[in-house]
Amino acid sequence: MDPKLVSSTVIECAPVGPLSPYIEPYGALLNEQGFTSSSVHEQIRVIVMFSQSLQRSGCEIRDLDESVTERFLSDELKDRWPHLCAPAALRRLLAMLRGVGVVPPSKSAPPRSLVQQLTDNYRQFLVEERALSPETADAWVRFIDEFLSERFSASALKLSELRAADVTAFVQRHAHRHSPSRARKLVTAMRSFLRYLRYKGLIDAELDRAVPKVARWSLSSLPKHLPAAAVQRVFDGCDLETSAGRRNYAILLLLARLGLRAGEVVKLNLEDIDWDNALITVWRKGRQRAQLPLPADVGQAIAGYLRRDRPRCHCRCLFIRDRAPIVGFGVAHAISKIVQCALERAGVESARKGAHLLTNMTRFFVFRFKTVLWRANEATL
Repeated sequence: MDPKLVSSTVIECAPVGPLSPYIEPYGALLNEQGFTSSSVHEQIRVIVMFSQSLQRSGCEIRDLDESVTERFLSDELKDRWPHLCAPAALRRLLAMLRGVGVVPPSKSAPPRSLVQQLTDNYRQFLVEERALSPETADAWVRFIDEFLSERFSASALKLSELRAADVTAFVQRHAHRHSPSRARKLVTAMRSFLRYLRYKGLIDAELDRAVPKVARWSLSSLPKHLPAAAVQRVFDGCDLETSAGRRNYAILLLLARLGLRAGEVVKLNLEDIDWDNALITVWRKGRQRAQLPLPADVGQAIAGYLRRDRPRCHCRCLFIRDRAPIVGFGVAHAISKIVQCALERAGVESARKGAHLLTNMTRFFVFRFKTVLWRANEATL
């Protein structure tokens, strides 16, 4: 561990308590994850105070769990410095201690209700058998959970009591509260769930036929892409003097040039780029693997980021967060946030702010190209 990261006086003042042998390894973990020296110092202070509290109460290390840390946070550390980093520091400490086997695994959660068991099984079906992404499965399950909670709020779960009127009424009550695209996701999730129930033999009727359709009028929504001049302004607005700016520039190029979705950018790994053949492998929806040509400007931007800016770490993700812990982006929303900030920096006004703003036009041309190529192949047969 870099001695600069942890004040020696902090470690020396640590009590002879259950956590004293693990303070320095914890500091080494923070060092590995890329935390700044000030952050490391604050977190070590929290662990020292926690160790002192455990010593006073006589609590042994094998008794540690979330209830002990919560009690320390609420009773002893409330409104005291450094309280801001304390919850995350204690969660990180527990994970480390469980990883080395000195603290038992977390206690099992309370028994799941019948509704929760049903939605858990449905989510597993979506991910494992339908090959949906976990994010999409979670979004669909939220709709289903709301539907079941409303229908069986005053009674036990009896799927045999579901009627077509229940399905139609739920969609009519909730669809108008959402945007057209989200309303379509609602009805898609409902149809999928009701078909799942019939597939599993939990209902007899084809209730998916009772799900109303959501109108999709042509030209009824705002444009979903930016003109080429505006996209170039977004590129020009990137701060190429900073590591984060160069990383974001490479991400924006991937979105605009290749039409990648935000989730596809998050899932890119170092081994997905074939530098010798200028190809990039992308994991699309439904776990489909696609190889795309890597344009020269995109390849140069990624290579520059890897050479100059990507921090050294064990994570295999192509793009790494610029804040500790040093790992890849956890969710697609982080990529959309990068696009939103880039639009604001470039002064580009748009009613839509997400990553799809840069990808939709590219996807349109890719779709048209594939259609023309397919028709040409059919004509030669």
